[in-house]
Amino acid sequence: MDESEDVPKDFIKLKSEKLSVDEVSELVISPYCGAVSLFIGTTRNNFEGKKVIRLEYEAYTSMAETEIKKICRDVRQKWPSVKHIAVHHRLGVVPITEASVIIAVSSPHRTESLEAVMYCINTLKASVPIWKKNINTYLLSTKRQPILTAGGVQPRYCQSQHQLVSQLSHPASLL
Repeated sequence: MDESEDVPKDFIKLKSEKLSVDEVSELVISPYCGAVSLFIGTTRNNFEGKKVIRLEYEAYTSMAETEIKKICRDVRQKWPSVKHIAVHHRLGVVPITEASVIIAVSSPHRTESLEAVMYCINTLKASVPIWKKNINTYLLSTKRQPILTAGGVQPRYCQSQHQLVSQLSHPASLL
């Protein structure tokens, strides 16, 4: 394979199905690269002192994909040796320990791929219109956290706990 056959590629996916670390890491492997760096963001079982049951993600999908493409372009400007970039983000319900985001970057050397992965996740959380809701042990959502607000998209917040409880047909329906 000559260098022209392995042109840099970006793999961006927002989906409701379970994410695969193997699938994402395989997307960025290149014979021209000695480093593949990964970030895997998983659902932990606590937030602000409360036990978390699961996370729920929503996105302004078309804008989120556009913003992630911008992040990929920025990475290539900052680290020209980066070969491939994959950013997969899960939407909908994400149970404890499952991945909500996987980012993989390949480059000839580790420094560039490690720095690029950190830049990707930090910028994604700051600028991409994806919102997360923590569902805690009280069967109530905590505030929705805008994990990214971009291009005039307003952060969205959940209703008050009282309003949420009054709208539930049965609290167990959140499990």
